[in-house]
Amino acid sequence: MTLRSALAAATASAALVLALAGCSSATPAAGSSASPTATAGATCAGVTVIVDPGDLKVPASDKKKTCVATDAPITAAQALTKAAVTTEGTKQYGDQVVCRVNGIPSAQLDIPASDGSTYHEQCQGMPAAFAYWALWLKPAGGTWAYAQEGMSTQKVEPGQSIELLFTLNDKPTTPAP
Repeated sequence: MTLRSALAAATASAALVLALAGCSSATPAAGSSASPTATAGATCAGVTVIVDPGDLKVPASDKKKTCVATDAPITAAQALTKAAVTTEGTKQYGDQVVCRVNGIPSAQLDIPASDGSTYHEQCQGMPAAFAYWALWLKPAGGTWAYAQEGMSTQKVEPGQSIELLFTLNDKPTTPAP
């Protein structure tokens, strides 16, 4: 492994832990009104929740976009729960590290590495540095950026978007605009 590869793997792992630390399926905070509403090209008055399996070989229907109606800030975990998105943690780190989103990737799915080998995610510890879920945030009218907090503490406000994006062999580098 080259120094560049090692640095990229370490950076990806650190970003993954930072972005996904504190994941939980929490219930909405008192006083918030959050409920999912499907969006098909419409503007979301609440929080837009996107799940994108990236380049994984899964059905296109596994990519989801939902508007969660809310008139107050909620956590990313609350938005995911209200959008009916389920996450699974790892044996070693629990829900601090997301291994699967809506069952993806399954333990049987062949995940291709850039070196031609195949990987199968077993959710034991940290996911492979070349194949992981990352949490992204986009302010209203802004650009995508890695979440700076875990899902249970990261607040999102009406007009913002969150995305769980599966990054495979460094692609995609960011969510679609």
